[in-house]
Amino acid sequence: MQENSLLGFLMGILVIGALLVAVMILTRKGATQLDVNKYRLKWMAIEKQLNKDDQSGCVLAVLNADKLLDQALRERGVKGQTMGERMKAAKDTWSNANAVWGAHKLRNQIAHESDHHLSFDDARRAIAGFKQALKDIGAI
Repeated sequence: MQENSLLGFLMGILVIGALLVAVMILTRKGATQLDVNKYRLKWMAIEKQLNKDDQSGCVLAVLNADKLLDQALRERGVKGQTMGERMKAAKDTWSNANAVWGAHKLRNQIAHESDHHLSFDDARRAIAGFKQALKDIGAI
């Protein structure tokens, strides 16, 4: 009789343990699936801003592309307080890390240097880098 009680007790602990593990797995925050259609629509709007004859449109395209990548990194659950920290945390994701970092550095120059002149070619390269990064993380 005592063996049955001990066996029942151990089985109960095993079931409770399995339930706790299941709850932990189901509630943990990890990488989430991104809404590709939402990101594609936003990306198409950014590409429309990129115009050789419109300097301010090029500036906005770069700034908005950087914001969109940051939003995607956050939604994917990439850790970090800043965009740079999140980009470092996702470093193994990038197929062309130099392009992504170059694009983000260009964004920082635009945002922090009032006299920075943005050429269309630089903006186009940055946009291409952001686009590849968004593809790399599954946003577009």
